[in-house]
Amino acid sequence: MKITEKENYKILKDENGDLAEFADELTKEHSDLKKYNLVIDLLEHKDLSPEQLMMFLEIATIQLNQKKSFVIVKDNIEIDKVPEDLIVVPTLREAEDVMNMDELQRDLGL
Repeated sequence: MKITEKENYKILKDENGDLAEFADELTKEHSDLKKYNLVIDLLEHKDLSPEQLMMFLEIATIQLNQKKSFVIVKDNIEIDKVPEDLIVVPTLREAEDVMNMDELQRDLGL
């Protein structure tokens, strides 16, 4: 897993091309990452189905309960088939925008 640190979040990217292995690795490393806003970069994974994103649902829920953002970046996905608990956007820029909005809402107590 490649980790890129940004000002108020980390971008996590799979380096092996195996989505299940990446999700398992993320689960194992989550205790070290849970204090950060997380962006999961899946742009290099082609032909993912909304069902495959379910591997990240548990971690996304934990992040939200901890008042941290969890955003998946994947283009070409049928967004209306993705559960509401998963935030999926098509670009890294949009992921950053979502996290900034989340931070603003948390700062305002919303």
